[in-house]
Amino acid sequence: RKVKPTRIDLGDVTDKNVGQLRVLNRTVFPVSYGEKFYKSVVEDPTFLTKLAFYGGDALVGAVCARLEKKDGKTSLYIMTLGVLALYRDLGIGQKLVEFVCGSHDQFKDEKIEEVYLHVQEGNDALKFYSKFGFEECEKVENYYQKIQPATAIVLRKKLD
Repeated sequence: RKVKPTRIDLGDVTDKNVGQLRVLNRTVFPVSYGEKFYKSVVEDPTFLTKLAFYGGDALVGAVCARLEKKDGKTSLYIMTLGVLALYRDLGIGQKLVEFVCGSHDQFKDEKIEEVYLHVQEGNDALKFYSKFGFEECEKVENYYQKIQPATAIVLRKKLD
């Protein structure tokens, strides 16, 4: 008997469920994010955030990205993208990456040239992102303050 694939839904973050995002991030990431981060996730129009629900109601992943304009270039910077360990390899991370790399009504007037992020050196996420066309561009020594290795790798993906 074949197992029916379970539904993965992407939902918006609100002041009602931002606490769930806080718990998810605390579980998934070795670094913590402060109150200002979560306030921005809910209120700042330059932030792009989606929650991933598995089977309709279980929050199992999320992505938080931010629109950035630097040196005449417009980019999306992925601040966090994570899925609970038990729910990895089910296509949830892929759905979140595809969402960020897709088009967004809130930025329809922007010409977004690339998506980029920092990943801790040696992290499995380096392999994960390479599957979606992200390329390792530079190393940033001492990027992380409280975790080892402290080096981050910058990954970039050009958008058409």
